[in-house]
Amino acid sequence: MNQVAKHWKDYECIDAGSGEKLERWKDIILRRPDPQVIWPMEENSMWNSPHAHYHRSKSGGGSWEYKKKFKDSWTVSYGDLRFKVSPTGFKHTGLFPEQAANWDWMMDTIQGSGREDLRVLNLFAYTGGATMACASAGAAEVVHVDASKGMVNWAKENMMLSHLENHKIRFIVDDVLKFVAREKRRGRTYHAIIMDPPSYGRGPNGEIWKIEEQLYPLISACMEILDDDPLFFLVNSYTTGFPPTVLYNLLRTTVGKKHCNGAIAAGEIGLPITTGDSVLPCGIYGKWVRDNK
Repeated sequence: MNQVAKHWKDYECIDAGSGEKLERWKDIILRRPDPQVIWPMEENSMWNSPHAHYHRSKSGGGSWEYKKKFKDSWTVSYGDLRFKVSPTGFKHTGLFPEQAANWDWMMDTIQGSGREDLRVLNLFAYTGGATMACASAGAAEVVHVDASKGMVNWAKENMMLSHLENHKIRFIVDDVLKFVAREKRRGRTYHAIIMDPPSYGRGPNGEIWKIEEQLYPLISACMEILDDDPLFFLVNSYTTGFPPTVLYNLLRTTVGKKHCNGAIAAGEIGLPITTGDSVLPCGIYGKWVRDNK
C-alpha cells in the first residue's frame, strides 16, 4: 500500500528529472539532487531560475549556489503545524515533506482511538515533524529522541512555532539503543513507537549505527517498552535497496507475533510531481496498528 503526501499547500514538488528535483517551499524555489530520479529532465523554464541550487561534489558532500536573495530560514505550514525550513550544508532543509502522509495517519489514529493516556516515543526524531503531529492530535506525552543536539534544538523551535509548548513533550539527546535500554530498566512503556532510522549514523558519544545490523535488535528492544495495550508501531526507512517487504517482515516477527489484535501494512511513501502528474518515490514505511474491532 503506497502513501502519497498530497495535502500540502506550502510545499510542492514542481518537477524531477536527471537526478534532481525542483521544489517550492512556500515562496522559495530550491533545486536539489535526488538519487531516485533516474529518468530524464524535461524542458521547464523554472529549472533555470531557482533561488538556490545544491551541487554535489565529486569528492563527496556538496554546496549551495545561491542565485537569488532570501532569508536563511522561513516557516511553512501544514494544517495547524508550523515548521522552520533552512537549507543545510548537507542538502537537506530540516523537513521531509513526504512524511506528511504519515503525520496524517498518526493524527487520525490517535484522534480515532478516543484514548487520553497515550504515550508516544519518537526515535531518530530529527526536527520533530512526527512529534508535533502526535502532540497536536492529543497524545498525553511525546518523548522525542535524537543523537544530534542541533536537530533537537530545531525541534524545540518547531514546537514553539506550532504553539505546542503547553503540551507534554520531552526532548532527549541520546543514542536510541541506550535510551530504550534505560527506559526498560525504569519500567516505562509507550502506547505508540515511531522510528526513522538512517542507513548509517553516529550517536552523541560516537556510537555506530548500521541499519542492516541494528534495526532488528532495536525493534526487539522496543518490544520490551511497548505497552501491553499498544496503539501503533511505525518504521520509516530511506535506505536504498530495502523493499517494503523487509519492514513488513520485521514487524510481523516482532510486534505482530506478540500482538495478534492488529494489522501490518508496508509500502512506498512519495510526493506528487506537479509536472507530468507522477509520483516521486521517497522511501518506505512499515506499520502495525491495533484493530478497532
